[in-house]
Amino acid sequence: MTALNGDDSPVYIRLRGGISAAILRGDYVAGDQLPSVRALAAEHGANPLTVAKAYQSFQDDGYVEVRRGVGMFVLPGAAERLRVAERAMFVNTQWPRIRDHIALLGLDAADLLERETG
Repeated sequence: MTALNGDDSPVYIRLRGGISAAILRGDYVAGDQLPSVRALAAEHGANPLTVAKAYQSFQDDGYVEVRRGVGMFVLPGAAERLRVAERAMFVNTQWPRIRDHIALLGLDAADLLERETG
């Protein structure tokens, strides 16, 4: 799951974040089958309907396709399109909150970056 979604996000958003991260890492590439709804639900202790909602959002966004009776498969170009969408969400939604929190705490962004890379 992506760390910035936080524990207060709806479960399907957290599941979607985990699947997104797996696709972006290359755990699932074009043509790969995603775990079944039941398998993913069991793995995360989630309701299968919640997993289905997360999967449906990927289908709606054109990252996966359903092959009836077979399963859900990652479409070609999904990782690249997902990366573009995730970057836009980060820059427009998450980064402003992070930047404001850094300022609120009186931290220096350059110092923080230096600690990570130094």
